[in-house]
Amino acid sequence: MLYLAFGSLILGASLVGLLAFSADNSGFFATHFAALVGVASVATLALVALFVYQVYSLLRRIRNGVFGARLTANMFWIFGLMALLPGLVVYALSVQFLVNSIESWFDVRMEQALASGLSLGQSALGNLEGELVKKAEGMALQLSELPSDKQGARLNELRESLGVQGVTLFDADGRLLAFASSDKAALTPSKPERVAIWQAKLQQPWSRTEQDNNGHSLVVRVVVPVNLISLTESIRLLQVNQPVSAKLAEDAQSVEKAHRDYQELAISRLGLKRLYGLSLTIALALSLFSALSLAYILSERLAAPLRVLARGTRAVARGDFSQVSPSRSRNELGMLTQSFNRMTQQLSEARASAQDNQDKLQQANAYLESILGSINTGVVTLDRALKVRLVNPAAAALLGAPRESLEGRALAEWGEPGDSLRHFAGAMAERFLAVPGQRWQEQMELTTSVVARVLLARGTPLAAGGAAEFALALDDISMLIQAQRDAAWGEVARRLAHEIKNPLTPIQLSAERLQLKLIDQLDEHARRILTRATSTIVDQVAAMKSLVDAFAEYARTPSVQGQAMDINDFVLDVLALYEHHAPVKTDLADHLPLVWGDPALLRQVLVNLIKNAEESLTDTAAPSIMVRTCPTTDAIGLCVEDNGSGFPESLMNRLFEPYASTKPKGTGLGLAIVKKIIEEHHGSIEVHNLTPHGAAVCVTLPIVEGGHE
Repeated sequence: MLYLAFGSLILGASLVGLLAFSADNSGFFATHFAALVGVASVATLALVALFVYQVYSLLRRIRNGVFGARLTANMFWIFGLMALLPGLVVYALSVQFLVNSIESWFDVRMEQALASGLSLGQSALGNLEGELVKKAEGMALQLSELPSDKQGARLNELRESLGVQGVTLFDADGRLLAFASSDKAALTPSKPERVAIWQAKLQQPWSRTEQDNNGHSLVVRVVVPVNLISLTESIRLLQVNQPVSAKLAEDAQSVEKAHRDYQELAISRLGLKRLYGLSLTIALALSLFSALSLAYILSERLAAPLRVLARGTRAVARGDFSQVSPSRSRNELGMLTQSFNRMTQQLSEARASAQDNQDKLQQANAYLESILGSINTGVVTLDRALKVRLVNPAAAALLGAPRESLEGRALAEWGEPGDSLRHFAGAMAERFLAVPGQRWQEQMELTTSVVARVLLARGTPLAAGGAAEFALALDDISMLIQAQRDAAWGEVARRLAHEIKNPLTPIQLSAERLQLKLIDQLDEHARRILTRATSTIVDQVAAMKSLVDAFAEYARTPSVQGQAMDINDFVLDVLALYEHHAPVKTDLADHLPLVWGDPALLRQVLVNLIKNAEESLTDTAAPSIMVRTCPTTDAIGLCVEDNGSGFPESLMNRLFEPYASTKPKGTGLGLAIVKKIIEEHHGSIEVHNLTPHGAAVCVTLPIVEGGHE
């Protein structure tokens, strides 16, 4: 398309040139007029067809919503108007000038003026030639008086004295002998023409006005003979060059050309009008449609980089950095495209680097998460402002709160105002602030909605430069403390059984012996006193023996004789003993797998739990006890529930310790012994109060592998 437009433009310009050339050649005009007009018309029609196709293509692209088509259209109309409006103005003025001016060219006074000007110019040049001939003859006369070997040395002096530009001395055959010129850059003059040499040998001067070698100005050349005194030497030729003044030369050439052109134009006045009119019209049509076609092409060229950049920006917006826009131009659009390519490449590299770093970070985080998730120690990382960044699953489980509610919050803002978690977190924050940059360790109790735990918290400052500045490690030491307490109570029980039980029998025997020896020696009143005293001693000794026996049983590790057993049958056998006691209801699940346990020890457990339930129903109007069995994950649950007063909240954390009892005369060893028996069965025990009142004690027993009825 571009080549077609340029080709049409060149063809139109050529046709216009040919038409203009026809103005100087009437025969050529008459012979080739039809062919010239035909070729010009074909070129014009080709440009019109090209313009129509371009407009149609542009409108179709606009209707199809092609990006950049409207920008191309706007630029096309702007360039088109810039070409059309001045062209129409110039065409209108040219037509007006053509109509009003051509006739004025063919005026008699104009012809006379041109002839007079031509004659005046010729006369001025003739006078200039005559004056130069006189100067040349004077120089030749002076040179003839000198010896031939000194004539060349006097040329420049004579040239300067007479004020001419160039002087050249030739021999009779036209060979150069000497040369002098005021123009330092002048070339060596050419050999005189044969006519000049022949006329000089006839002792006559030769002169002519002609254009210089460059063809820009006129030069007067004069050749005169130089006669020598010596008869043995041949004649010499002196050539003098003098340029005509620029103004005179220009005027003379202009007048001559104008006169010649006028004569030619006068011959073809009507044809000249048609020729120039047609030339002007064709020139306008070719110029306008070529300009419009070129405007469309230029608009396409200018809008193409913008369309490419727009596609690239939309690709970048979609996250595709592979769109590279090639550009070889060095203008501002090319620089913009290259900058965009560099930016896209940098963004691609940055995204690849960021993705690589993100992948590495995710791998590191996954590795760290796997490590933190596999350990039982709770780990919490915090920044400088004690804002929580990471909580591992173990820490969330120990704190009794989901990780989402802990991460991203300040440490002191954990939990709700007034609850145990808020108090625990506030204490931890105070410790961090109290000893900044130092390690610390503290043991605290945390009560969640499920269980009360004793946690060992350790605060550690991290190395500077990391994302987190502090680490908080949490360990549940409830079992350790409980084991320490159990061991301590076991030691106390063993000492009581050894140190107290041994003196009890002598005390009882001594009291009975005193009664036996003294009862017959006292009166009635004294005998009653003695009997009451000895009875009190014997009863208290018996009570002490019972207490010591209970402590001895608590201190003694039960020996489990385990076997597979049906938990439902076991419960029904034990409950047969309570047919005449408080009503005991059952809720036994069907088809339970066999459990592993010692029937004797488990009977002691169930009897103890039912006994505790009966004792808690003393002041209850409608006492009720419920024994339930249910399957759990890899275990069977056995629960004893009552609707009594329940357990005081103050004892919930110490129910399994000795002397933790709500009964006035209880030792608090029942649940402690139950807990030891269940733990020896590798089970667990939990206690919680029921709503609105009552309590439930639930134990779990392991299932026999693959054992079903």
